[in-house]
Amino acid sequence: MNFDDVIYLSLLFFSIGFGYYYRTIKDQDLKKNVGTIVGILLTFIVSGVHILHSFVTILVNTLIILYVNKKQCHLVSFAFSFSYLLFFRSTVYFGIPYPPAHTNMVQMMLTLKLVGLAFEVNSTYNAQKKRDTSEKSQDEKDEDEANKIEPNCADIFHYAFNYVGVLTGPYYRYRTFVDYLNFPFAEHVNWKKATIDKLKYVPLYAILFLWGTYNWPLSYATSDEFYERSWLYRYWYIWPNFFIFRMRIYIGLVLSECVCTMAGLGAYPIFTNPKSGQGPSEKFSDMKKLISNDVSLSKTEYSFEAVHNINPYGADFCTTYREAMKHWNICIQYWLAVNIYKRFPNKKHRTTVTMLVSSFWHGIYSGYYCCIGTVPFALALEDVYYKLYLKDAKGQFLKIYGWVHWFVRMHFFSYQAIAFLLLEVNVILHYYNSIYHAGLVIGIILYVVGLQLLKTKRIKEKKEVRSEGAQQKYPCGVLAQAEFGGYRSGLFSLHDGDSIYHKPTHTAYLHDEHAVRN
Repeated sequence: MNFDDVIYLSLLFFSIGFGYYYRTIKDQDLKKNVGTIVGILLTFIVSGVHILHSFVTILVNTLIILYVNKKQCHLVSFAFSFSYLLFFRSTVYFGIPYPPAHTNMVQMMLTLKLVGLAFEVNSTYNAQKKRDTSEKSQDEKDEDEANKIEPNCADIFHYAFNYVGVLTGPYYRYRTFVDYLNFPFAEHVNWKKATIDKLKYVPLYAILFLWGTYNWPLSYATSDEFYERSWLYRYWYIWPNFFIFRMRIYIGLVLSECVCTMAGLGAYPIFTNPKSGQGPSEKFSDMKKLISNDVSLSKTEYSFEAVHNINPYGADFCTTYREAMKHWNICIQYWLAVNIYKRFPNKKHRTTVTMLVSSFWHGIYSGYYCCIGTVPFALALEDVYYKLYLKDAKGQFLKIYGWVHWFVRMHFFSYQAIAFLLLEVNVILHYYNSIYHAGLVIGIILYVVGLQLLKTKRIKEKKEVRSEGAQQKYPCGVLAQAEFGGYRSGLFSLHDGDSIYHKPTHTAYLHDEHAVRN
C-alpha cells in the first residue's frame, strides 16, 4: 500500500466520521453549502491543481443541461464528458502532466453523475411529452412526478461536488440527492446499525489484502524470476491476484457505502422497494403521504438499498458468472443498464456497446478492454453449460454441478482480471504468451464442445416431444397401424414445425433496470 492509498483511506474514514455531524444539519441551504465545501476540499487534497478538470467538466455540462434542447442534451453531455475523460487521461500528449491516480476516480464519478443527470433531464422531458399525448395510470403519473427534476446552475454544482460519493462513489441519481435534502428519512433511519453492519467486515478484508499482497504481489508477475517458474505456477498466479484485487475493491466500496449511511443519504422506506442506483421503484404516493406524518415516519422501516454498491459474499460464492456480476459495482451497473443498454437503439449490439462504454469509462489501458471485452464470450459459454446441466439439475447433482460451475466461473474471472491489473498490452501479452493463452483456449474448447452437446440434447428432447405427441394423437392400435403401414415418417412430419426452443436466450449481462445484481 503506497502513500496515496493511505491518504485516500484516511479521507474515506474522515468522510464517514463527518457524516455524523452532516446528517444533523436541518437547514437545506446550509447542508448543500457545507457538503459542497467539504467535497471541494477532499477533491483538492487528492488532486491539487488538477481540480481544474472537475470545474471544467461541471461548467460545460451545466451549460449543456440548461441550454441544449432537452431532447438531445443527454447525447451531447455523453459525447462531451467521455471525450473529456479521454483528454483527461491523455494530457501528457498536450504538455500537461498526468493527474494523480485518485483524481482519475473523482473524474470517473463526476462523469457518471453529470451524464446521468442529463439523462434524468431528458427522461423528465419525455415523460411530460408523453403525458400530453396519451393516458397514464395514476401509478405512472405518481412515478413521473416523483422523478421529475428541474435543476438550476447551483443545484448541479452542489450535486456534482457534494462530499458524499465524490471520491469513489457510489453513484446515486440527482433525484436521490434532492430527496435527501427534502425528505426527513435520514432523521429516522437506523444509520448506526447500517454502518456497523457494513464496517464490521472491513478489518477482515484489510488483513486478507495485506496478507495476499505480501505473499503474491502483482509486481512479481512482471519480474524475470517469475517467468523462470513452472508453467503451472504462472497459470495459478491469477488466483491469488484476483483474490487481492477483490479484497482491495471490497474495502473501498464498502467504506464508500458507509459514507452514505452515516450521512443518511439514500435512505428510503422499505415499502417503496428501493433499488441500487435507482432509489424507490413503487408506491410513490404513499411515500409522499408519509412525509407529513411524524408518527408513521418513526415507525417505518428504512433501507439504504439505493446506495448498495457491493455484495462481497454474493460476488464470491454465488454460482454463475451472470449472477456474480449483479453483486459487483451495482450502482454503476444500474447506470450502464438504464443509460446505455436500454437506450441503445440496436438490440443486437446492446451488450457489446455497453461493454465498450464500461471499458472506456474504466480507462484507456488495453487491459480494461481485454478483461471487460471478453465478458460477452464468458456469458455465452456459461449460458451453454447452464442449459446443459444446471437448468434441470436437482438434489445432489445440482450441488455438484453448482460447485463445478462456481470453480469454472472463478477461473474465468481470475483469468480476465490479470489483464485488468497488468494494464499494458505488452505486459499482458508477455504473461498470456507464457501460459500459452490456456484460459482462452480452454474456454473456446468448452464452448465448441458445449454447443455440440447442447445440439444433441435438443435433438433428443425434440424427438421425445414428437413421440409424446404421437402417442396422445393416436391410440396404441392406430399408432401401430400407422407405423407398420408406412406412415411413421408422415406422422412425425406433422410436428416438424413444433419447437420448444422459441423462447429467446439473452446473453446480455444486464436484464433489468438495476444492474447485475448481478
